[in-house]
Amino acid sequence: MSNVITVENLGKKYLLKHRSRQDSYVALRDVMSEGAKNMGRRLLGRAVPAGSRADQEDFWALRGVSFEVKQGDRVGIIGRNGAGKSTLLKILSRITEPSTGSVRIRGRVASLLEVGTGFHPELTGRENIFLNGAILGMARAEIRKKFDEIVDFAEVEKFLDTPVKRFSSGMYVRLAFAVAAHLEPEILIVDEVLAVGDAQFQKKCMCKMEDVSAKEGRTILFVSHNMGAVKNLCERVVLLNRGAVEAIGSPADIIQKYMTPEISTSELSFENAFDRTGDKSVSFTSVSYVDEHMRPVQVACTGMAIGIVLDYEVAAHANYSGLSFEVGFYNLSGELIFLCGNSFSGQAFDNLPVKGKMYCWIPSISLAPGLYSLNIYCGYPGQTMDWIQNASHLRVIDADFFETGKTPPNNAGMVWVPHHWEVG
Repeated sequence: MSNVITVENLGKKYLLKHRSRQDSYVALRDVMSEGAKNMGRRLLGRAVPAGSRADQEDFWALRGVSFEVKQGDRVGIIGRNGAGKSTLLKILSRITEPSTGSVRIRGRVASLLEVGTGFHPELTGRENIFLNGAILGMARAEIRKKFDEIVDFAEVEKFLDTPVKRFSSGMYVRLAFAVAAHLEPEILIVDEVLAVGDAQFQKKCMCKMEDVSAKEGRTILFVSHNMGAVKNLCERVVLLNRGAVEAIGSPADIIQKYMTPEISTSELSFENAFDRTGDKSVSFTSVSYVDEHMRPVQVACTGMAIGIVLDYEVAAHANYSGLSFEVGFYNLSGELIFLCGNSFSGQAFDNLPVKGKMYCWIPSISLAPGLYSLNIYCGYPGQTMDWIQNASHLRVIDADFFETGKTPPNNAGMVWVPHHWEVG
């Protein structure tokens, strides 16, 4: 099949401005005085002092990105926060122009990049359907033909004549996806926005994207942090890292590369972690592992007792009563295997030291052999203090879990459970 998207040596540069501490407050008279001086220098043909650009920096959100997409392909684009995924999609959607390189696109493009994309808030749902169709170059008769399907899929018939500014974020997404998927664009670009919808609607959207790609030959570009969704939907995956293409290949290979750490846990720095949110009133500084005798371990054996050690700091001394600490174990597809939390086990902590260690003890880690990713969290309901995704990785190896010398096959699941059989 022919290429519908060709990206060659694509780059996007932004100018970052830094304000020095001594310039944190500038009076109006200073601004006017400096502006007059600069104007005078230009009129006299003199260069503006180099120091005026000392607080500016070039930042390349994308650099040297090249790949091709054929008609009917379902391509996933993955990478950590800040890798350049959204910038790439905005260029492909013609929302912003590239600084270098070129993009060639054949066919109509429908984009769903954020809640409310392409909608006018003052117009009703009905009016926005026709507006989006017109933007895609469709005749009014074509839009009418698809109108009922769009409304049925979005499940917003009751609110169809309400201005969309009064829609909830979930209703926005339902209608926006329904419009994008049904108005027959040759290329459908979908960002993480589907995560706003409920699980049932997400599943419905995934089925629809598979359907329009397989049956109608339309091309899908899909960005998500949900590795399970990427693996199930996409035939090929592009991995971005710091604005450049790190790898392109099959979903299984690229997802494993993305989820497998390139540095050991002891070398991980949380200070500049991409996948990190929270107000940092309590923050994590490191993650490590110990066995039941408090000896450091790098690898866990199936069935062994293990302690997860979370080093933390409190920004200001305060009585954080009832604070929740959580550790989530994920497989390489980004699926949650299990979640540990002190609130689940009924243990509360008050008056935390300014610096300390929090231990999460697992009496028997019954994970199947493989590599697992850990997310760590600290906070209250409605208040996240620190939440780091892919904060650490733990490799689990087989150590005769059943004490029989027999090991289950690789496809026997991700958790091994002690059991026995008997005849009744």
